[in-house]
Formats: sequence, structure tokens, C-alpha cells
Amino acid sequence: MKVPPIRFRLDPTSGVPTYLQLVQQTKHAVRYAMLRPGDRLPTAREVVEDLAINPNTVLKAYRELEREGFVYSRPGAGTFVADDAPAPLARSVHQPLRRSLDRWIAGAHAAGLDRESVVALITLALNDAFPEKEAARA
Repeated sequence: MKVPPIRFRLDPTSGVPTYLQLVQQTKHAVRYAMLRPGDRLPTAREVVEDLAINPNTVLKAYRELEREGFVYSRPGAGTFVADDAPAPLARSVHQPLRRSLDRWIAGAHAAGLDRESVVALITLALNDAFPEKEAARA
């Protein structure tokens, strides 16, 4: 059996519903080319076994991803990244930004901020930078 190219991780302290965490992680994997068109997502059973969550939670996430055009389902075969899913971000765009972000996070850590404080600060900045409608699509 082929190993799915994504493994979900849940943060029970995030306040984000479990199904949305799965949706967000899948979208991120598509945007950063960790998942490509035609790749199979883990089956609901695989995710349930891995994360000990309700199968309906996984199905809800996959339905949302399908509604948004990121994936399609083939009964009996699985859920796959859609051919017309949003194109991955170019490495030339995201790599320099990631390096800058890594330096910023290191500076925040050196200044004594813990993970929760860094997340809160980034969340505030994102909320200021993007209108509510944009944040809902992330």
C-alpha cells in the first residue's frame, strides 16, 4: 500500500474545530506542493486510526475540501487532490518569506516570547492585514 503524502496533526489547544484543522492542513499541503494533483489523501479509516477521532469528522473535512475544489472522491478508490486545485506557491516566493519568518520567530523567542505569545502576535497581525472575508477562506 502506498503511504499517503500527508500525515495530519491535531492541536487540541488551538480552539479550531478538528475538521477545520484537517481542511487547513490539506490546503497548506497543496499550496506548498507537498500534495499534488492525483495524490490520494489518507482514507477516513487511516485518519481515524492515526488520530483517534470520529470518522464523521474526517468525512466532514473531506466534503468541505471537495466543496472548495481542492479534492474529489471516487467511491471505493478514495479521495484525491483535484487536477484543478489551486496551484502551489512558487518556491521563489515562499522560500525567502519563510527564511524571514524563521528569523523573526527566532528573534521573538530570544526576546522571551513563548509559542502561545508568538501565535497570538501573528494572529493579531494577520487579522489586521487581511479582511474577515479573506481569513474565512484560509
